[in-house]
Amino acid sequence: MTEALIVIDVQESFRARPLWATVNNPDVIANVQRLVDHARTTGAQVIWVLHSEPGSGGTFDPANGFVRLMEELVPADGEPTLVKFVHNAFTTTDLQFRLTSAGIRKITVCGLRTEQCVETTARFASDLGYEVTYVTDATATFPIPHRDAPEDQTVEELLADPRTLAAADVVARTEYALAGRFATIASTAEVEKG
Repeated sequence: MTEALIVIDVQESFRARPLWATVNNPDVIANVQRLVDHARTTGAQVIWVLHSEPGSGGTFDPANGFVRLMEELVPADGEPTLVKFVHNAFTTTDLQFRLTSAGIRKITVCGLRTEQCVETTARFASDLGYEVTYVTDATATFPIPHRDAPEDQTVEELLADPRTLAAADVVARTEYALAGRFATIASTAEVEKG
């Protein structure tokens, strides 16, 4: 086994937020499952990652019960679930140790959010020398509010604000930033083909 699939933050925390209604990719869970099935078939290591913000009081606070994989996704025996406290999946976990110990140098990343934890993990992995594949259609994101928008903005206000960055623009910018620098951009179908 020289490859690993890193599934990042596909957790109920996101579905518990009103913003979930704006998710750009309703197929994200199905595409993640396809990648997991492919990894298991080819003998690649599957590593699950969850994001936690203890004491925050929000949906990422483990005390509220949402810091768990989305119910459709079930780890197999031997597939670790790591909990991180920052955007990238390396800094506050033993992910690098696990990959190094297993001799893994090639990773595929997917999950939530496209431009946040998944992109940050891809960049960090690249800096560590891993060969990274970023599977865009197995990620998802949401419209991003303008930096001057009020923090308590409703979803309706977010969508009505002309300064909001559309999710499609977020995805495009993420691909532009990663391609040829930090990762190879691929689709789920391309990964399945090998």
